[in-house]
Amino acid sequence: MTKQHAETTDQTHGPRRTGDLQRTAGAGQAEGSERTATSARTQRPEHTGPTVAVLGPGGVGGLIAALLSRSGHRVICLARKDTADTLRTDGIQVRSRRFGDFTAPVEADTELREPVDACLVTVKHTGLDDALARVPAAALGDALLVPFLNGVEHPAALRARYRPALVAPAVIRVESTRTAPGVIEHGSPFMEIDLAGDTAPRARLDALAATLSAAGPATRVVEDETAALWAKMAFLAPLALLTTRYGLPLGEVRDRYDGELRSLVAETAAVSRACGAPADPAAALARYAAFPAATRSSMQRDAEAGRPLEVDAIGGALLRAAARHGVPVPVAARIVGELRGGGL
Repeated sequence: MTKQHAETTDQTHGPRRTGDLQRTAGAGQAEGSERTATSARTQRPEHTGPTVAVLGPGGVGGLIAALLSRSGHRVICLARKDTADTLRTDGIQVRSRRFGDFTAPVEADTELREPVDACLVTVKHTGLDDALARVPAAALGDALLVPFLNGVEHPAALRARYRPALVAPAVIRVESTRTAPGVIEHGSPFMEIDLAGDTAPRARLDALAATLSAAGPATRVVEDETAALWAKMAFLAPLALLTTRYGLPLGEVRDRYDGELRSLVAETAAVSRACGAPADPAAALARYAAFPAATRSSMQRDAEAGRPLEVDAIGGALLRAAARHGVPVPVAARIVGELRGGGL
């Protein structure tokens, strides 16, 4: 992070995170017996600039954490004990066509215990409630809380639990997978982030966007939170629901279920417009046509691996929004019902 960016962060947050957060020797020794034991490969120097916590260092969170660490920022990953132990010892290993192959040292803990500038929430919706226990509201304090979750309902839930004005939802476009604890494969040639948050201080969003962009992912601040969340929803819901329902990659869905794909895109766009967000069904279909035939959704990969699915966070949220606004969504209702009925 450049000096200018660090100064912007200091003006926004005050000096405590770059000065007062430095541990005394006695505090470091006390923590050493509890949380250190890092290898020489993951030793890191003192840092200036923002401190960022990452809740859930999986495919998305692990990649962001590694890029921030490589750029010289202090990163604290919050995870289960076994994962935290692995990250403290081995760091995060990244294999990426876009950013290269590298290993980045990070700090790790099972719970947030100190002030940070921002906490990125990168868990799946299915594990959100359990994961939030790792971020006590008192410990989070005045940090930005930045959820990278699918769906459109999570900002309200987070604002009910934490300081509402500091919840700043993000949308990310990337294909990244955790193949083992601390091992990330970034498969897409792109990584783009939109930061929103209608009530979050703009100066702090701009500072975080600058920090993320300098680390690698192209990041911008967008004006309309609702539009940002529904733009992703309008594209993701048809892709995730159909590839998971039929267990097929996007190319075969396009070939065999084109009518359902078009109907689901139109229904999702209608709900998006009813919620006050713009939608372009033709543009969504053009994006699907441009994607590689082998493309699979993350929900489909979760189904194949036997992991819990975000059917409710994506499909359920779509149906609830449709019901609130009186928008008929027969194809979406059938597909969601079949996924739920099939135990997925």
